[in-house]
Amino acid sequence: MTLNSLPSYHLRIPDYPIEERPRERLKNYGAAALSNAELLAILLRVGSPGENVVALGMRLLREFDGLSGLAEANFNELLNVRGISLAKAAQLKAALELGRRLLLSSPDARPQITSPTDAANFLMLEMGSLPQENLRTILLDTKNRVLDSPTVYVGNVNSSIIRVGEVFRGAVRENATSIIVAHNHPSGDPTPSPEDVHVTRSLVEAGMLLGIEVLDHLVIGHQRFVSLKERGLGFD
Repeated sequence: MTLNSLPSYHLRIPDYPIEERPRERLKNYGAAALSNAELLAILLRVGSPGENVVALGMRLLREFDGLSGLAEANFNELLNVRGISLAKAAQLKAALELGRRLLLSSPDARPQITSPTDAANFLMLEMGSLPQENLRTILLDTKNRVLDSPTVYVGNVNSSIIRVGEVFRGAVRENATSIIVAHNHPSGDPTPSPEDVHVTRSLVEAGMLLGIEVLDHLVIGHQRFVSLKERGLGFD
């Protein structure tokens, strides 16, 4: 009985001909020759009962609609997938984060933010569906290219818990010249609250003292956003 006569997802990787195993293919032909499922297989190492690791990689890509969806999945979403253990979820998140950081480390490949819409598009897909409020900053260089986009707070975003030093810590570390602040409203309604305006005003004033301009504060909802800068809220 030949390899091709069996359903491949029932075969263990050791049952593959040596030259067809993902690690050997990577060694012999380079990473670019491997499919996304094969690259995931190398990260995951083992499959699940009745399913080899390449098939598990293929199923992950199907369930999350490709690599971009997989990159946006949170830790718990990965753990809910059959065959994904804590260790496998951690390996996936670590590898995808390294890829994101590599992209941001190349100046020519960094996204450039030239408008509130650019900033919202950079964040909305991920932040628009978060179950609790998150506050993030987009750190920008002199050409408005993204240096990083760290999450600063998780939970209620209000003036009583926000510390200016925490918001600007990443900007100082990355030598950013400006930042864009963004937080989401889990209700889906991006209408700014009086508290949002108050927080914005405090951050703008702090940025002036630090020499790091706050270009905007976005409130992100479900497929919608509001730019406080465009509305003149907190930037007076």
